[in-house]
Amino acid sequence: MSAASTETSAPLPTAGSRVFFQPANGVACVGTGPITGDDPVQKRQGKVTVKYDRKELRKRLVLEEWIIEQLSELYDCEEEEMPEVEIDIDDLLEVNSDDERASKLQESLTDCYKPTEDFVRDLLGRIRGMRKLSAPSKKGL
Repeated sequence: MSAASTETSAPLPTAGSRVFFQPANGVACVGTGPITGDDPVQKRQGKVTVKYDRKELRKRLVLEEWIIEQLSELYDCEEEEMPEVEIDIDDLLEVNSDDERASKLQESLTDCYKPTEDFVRDLLGRIRGMRKLSAPSKKGL
């Protein structure tokens, strides 16, 4: 582990707070502005923007954890031993009707020997009202 990684244990920033980047001791950056000798560790302000809504991301994470838990029960095994099952929430959200979504889910679960109807119904209920997440855009790069 490098010395720089041990110096970064700071509390997580709250909404509306600023993020400061601290260079490692003895490291200088060219063109970062005036450097004064008063402070041994120069603080440069950085602006962090997040395209995704935290609440939506939290919902998505909770849903994905629930899906893994349900698949573990359906396949009667741990996540590591589970067959490759791909359930793309964004793909499901693009489909217009619940019948088409259910059909897509059933296709993904063809290897499952247990009944999957309850899982499909519950999952469709949970994604109702969710929004598709789009990839963050890289502005100004």
